[in-house]
Amino acid sequence: MSEMGIDQVLAQMRAMSSMAQGAPADPAEQAARPDFAGLLQESVGKVNEVQQTSSKLSAAFEAEDPNVDLAEVMVAMQKSSLAFQAMTTVRNKLVSAYQEIMSMPV
Repeated sequence: MSEMGIDQVLAQMRAMSSMAQGAPADPAEQAARPDFAGLLQESVGKVNEVQQTSSKLSAAFEAEDPNVDLAEVMVAMQKSSLAFQAMTTVRNKLVSAYQEIMSMPV
């Protein structure tokens, strides 16, 4: 086996070892890994954005804006409703998981 082959095998072994311990193999990968709180905050922000867009389109349609048609408003409202339902379901699952973990004996 050449020295290049040995170095590659050692690098793979180190990567597997760090993955088995739960740490990312590459320090740059660790910095790029998003945290849970950040993802949750971002998703709530996106749901809010969808709801605001739906509200604005609905208000524009009610004000008889010629650039806004009923189909566009209905699609935006359905997107808003679906996004909110999905967020509520995720929240309920998180609360349920938290309650289950807290009821476990230590």
